[in-house]
Amino acid sequence: MQKKIPTKEKLKKVSTATIATCLFKLGLRNQYIQEVKPLGLVKTTMVGQAYTLRYIPAREDLNPIEVFRDPKHLQRIAVEECPKGFVLVIDSRKDARAASAGSILVTRLLKRGAAGIVTDGGFRDSAEIADLDFPSFHQRPSAPTNLTLHQAITINEPIGCGNVAVFPGDFIVGDDDGVMVIPVHLAEEVAEECIKMTLFEEFVLEKVNEGQTIIGLYPPTDPKTLEDFEDWSSTKS
Repeated sequence: MQKKIPTKEKLKKVSTATIATCLFKLGLRNQYIQEVKPLGLVKTTMVGQAYTLRYIPAREDLNPIEVFRDPKHLQRIAVEECPKGFVLVIDSRKDARAASAGSILVTRLLKRGAAGIVTDGGFRDSAEIADLDFPSFHQRPSAPTNLTLHQAITINEPIGCGNVAVFPGDFIVGDDDGVMVIPVHLAEEVAEECIKMTLFEEFVLEKVNEGQTIIGLYPPTDPKTLEDFEDWSSTKS
């Protein structure tokens, strides 16, 4: 009996570009987190389910710098409670003036076994975070002194990150092109379809490298293309 490959492992083998196309076929056009990029090259595709943190604009009487001494501060709690293998996704209101986190908190996530971190704001200590073997995505570096422009308000509830709705448990996939959000109920279907799409694209690229025209090949409007693909793919299994 063939062993079932976990959804997470399938998604590690496909690109965010392929996922975007697959979701578009399913009618979802707004799943790419806008204006977010990795800190350095992504060595291994980031895949994990979402654990969320939401910030609101800070109010000075409720959010002085002393709040960071509170052991129940939600930013710290989110780091300590993000499950192993999950991605911490932060709604920073697309405002990178204040840091969503710094190298100490990101290192703690790494040591706890999280799969990565994404914010539509920015990180302080960005060069140090970039040196970690830990997928990290943000808008741009944040000024280290602007600590209290954000106020952590909720953990593991639906958020908006880079103009995309992120629900707890959604699959988050990140590579050098950016970050895609896959609704959890579609994750297995998307993973399966993306594996097939990736295999076909490998076939197409091989044919293009051989000098074949893309007309009729990509997309496969020539019936012979699919026949040739079936023959080709049978040698890959």
